[in-house]
Amino acid sequence: MSNLSNGKPGTVPAQLSYGRLPLATRFLLSPLAGFTNLPFRRMIRRVGGVGLCTTDLVNARSLLARRHKALELVQTCPQDTPLSIQIFGSEPDYLADAARLLESEFQLDSIDINMGCPVPKVAGLGAGAGLMQRTDAAVSLVRSVVDAVSLPVTVKMRLGWDDQSLTAPMFARAFENVGVAAIAIHGRTREQGFSGQVDLDGIRQVVEAVDSIPVIGNGDILSVEDASRMLETTGCDGISVGRGALANPWIFRQLVQWEQTGHWDPPGGFDERLALLLEQFEYLVEQKGETKAIVGFRKMIHWYLKSMRVRPALRHRFQQVRSRDEFDQAIRRVQQEHHQGRDAGAFQVPVPAGPNAHW
Repeated sequence: MSNLSNGKPGTVPAQLSYGRLPLATRFLLSPLAGFTNLPFRRMIRRVGGVGLCTTDLVNARSLLARRHKALELVQTCPQDTPLSIQIFGSEPDYLADAARLLESEFQLDSIDINMGCPVPKVAGLGAGAGLMQRTDAAVSLVRSVVDAVSLPVTVKMRLGWDDQSLTAPMFARAFENVGVAAIAIHGRTREQGFSGQVDLDGIRQVVEAVDSIPVIGNGDILSVEDASRMLETTGCDGISVGRGALANPWIFRQLVQWEQTGHWDPPGGFDERLALLLEQFEYLVEQKGETKAIVGFRKMIHWYLKSMRVRPALRHRFQQVRSRDEFDQAIRRVQQEHHQGRDAGAFQVPVPAGPNAHW
């Protein structure tokens, strides 16, 4: 068991709330495109400690058109609560209509607006991080969503477009004035992507810019120590974890243990991690059926096995499997090689491939 002073022995900070929505903990799952789907969220919730989960970003226009991909992204289940659905777009009317649709027909507790995605096909069209270059349009868009629904509306954004336009504090004040329930801030600019260091002072300036709404810090939270440093340095009200939860699904439970006692249990080992992988796969089978689940799980299992230091040739085998029997055979081979001492020891934290590698 590890330990680290939480600065307030025997006490727990005031409960975090998004407007009238109380959250059980102040440690939240960030949206990561292609990874934080329903099966992953179910697994994270069962492990414990997470206060709120957010979906992958959902295109507002696609949702209104009821396209299959958008509807799949907002799928949920009774265990998947409290849940925030993140939407993106550049046109206020479409986002407001999408928010109304979500509130009237889907199960959710909060709506989050994406102002952080830097991918050209999103930001280049004035959505995601592109909104940070359009001050009046961004504020108008957020106001339209807040006015459209009774659910709490939040915004996730970056510090700014680049180092010459660190506009997050200004946006945070404006968004509080139009009624958002919380701000989540990733401590890098759009230009940085995932490169460089998270700017904790930049997050602190956002915290200081608002009067009363909570500010959630995000970026490079891979351990309890990272979270402690961010909370202490920035004064943020909560922590949002993305890639760190992929690498260590136990991180939310560890953070709650640390906050309550100053101590926390270590993450699970190889066998426990493999068990979580299989649990998530079974949830995907339940959602999509066996054939689609085998194909759909390829990206996630590659990432998991890479973090577990399974050798490349064996990881690649999962990209070729076509049936449940082949999948199970490959899993048994992973287990055999591990128990023969062929794994490389400590886990690593690779950045997921794909567009969110640049978030």
